[in-house]
Amino acid sequence: MELKWLEDVLSLSATLSFSRSARERNITQPALSRRIRQLEDSLGAPLFDRASYPIRLTEEGKTFLPRAREILKLVRCAQQEIRQQHEDASAILTFATLNTLSLTYFPGLVRRCEERLGPLTTRFCDQRSSFDGNVALLDQGDCDFLLTYAHPAVPPELDPERFVYRHLGSEQAIPVSIPDAHGGPLHAFRCGGAPVRLLSYGNCSFFARRLALLFADRPTPLVTVYENPMSVGLKAMVMAGRGVAWIPESLIGAELRSGQLVTAADPSWNLAAEIRLYRARQPSRPVVEHFWTAAAEDSHPLPFQDDSSIPAGRFNYVRAPVMAGDGRKSRSGAASMSASRA
Repeated sequence: MELKWLEDVLSLSATLSFSRSARERNITQPALSRRIRQLEDSLGAPLFDRASYPIRLTEEGKTFLPRAREILKLVRCAQQEIRQQHEDASAILTFATLNTLSLTYFPGLVRRCEERLGPLTTRFCDQRSSFDGNVALLDQGDCDFLLTYAHPAVPPELDPERFVYRHLGSEQAIPVSIPDAHGGPLHAFRCGGAPVRLLSYGNCSFFARRLALLFADRPTPLVTVYENPMSVGLKAMVMAGRGVAWIPESLIGAELRSGQLVTAADPSWNLAAEIRLYRARQPSRPVVEHFWTAAAEDSHPLPFQDDSSIPAGRFNYVRAPVMAGDGRKSRSGAASMSASRA
């Protein structure tokens, strides 16, 4: 049974004339007659009495007519709902992003783009705890954009034949501790001191990989006392006095200015990173293209403080000498950082 047959029946029941309904339906009269006959054959009963003039509905036709109206109404309502759903979905921008950037950079990015484009509807994919997992969301086509940290030394690099990116800003992760009674770091890098209590990102986040490279170049006595792939979780443990963690400055600016946290090493230990917005190279929906164009005008590094405005912890620091090779063999047992396995 075809929907156009039902529409034919409704038209013919109103006009009671094959010629008038054929003109109304924009088909020939023989074609209309054939379609009505096909519907009657599928139902197993005649719907119109053709022997009378004008034609009239049979009893079976009178029974079927309200059903035909109901069927067409249901189908049209479903079509409208699906069409509206599709239009709504096509207006939603879907992002994959690292947890820290979802809290610090993303809100401002959307606000600035809305100033140029008007109101936007955005949503996050299910957040992945691993850096690779968030990259995979874009690679698999599960999101429109990937907002992420990036550094040339940290894989994976997205295929430039398939993906493009915009540089939006920069960030740095700073080793921090709560202060001791004298205002210096309670947990600090000290020459000849005890192993540093490390609050680690584990081995699968972006900053975990940056730290692995840092410690490979600078063999350092460490004991990992806590792991969490999320910066906000590590920050909470730093604030509880549990050790040292590298926290993005955008998350700890207020605590550094107030003295609740202090730096645990000199600035050469800070980890720099780009903030990038990735997308597929191939053209996409209009809302994606408009956002991408607006983001091109958005280059707003996070509001870092200069060194003079951040209370520096007072500590006796001497850089560890670079060992032959990659330096990893100089560490053993608890001194090894789990992120070095990334």
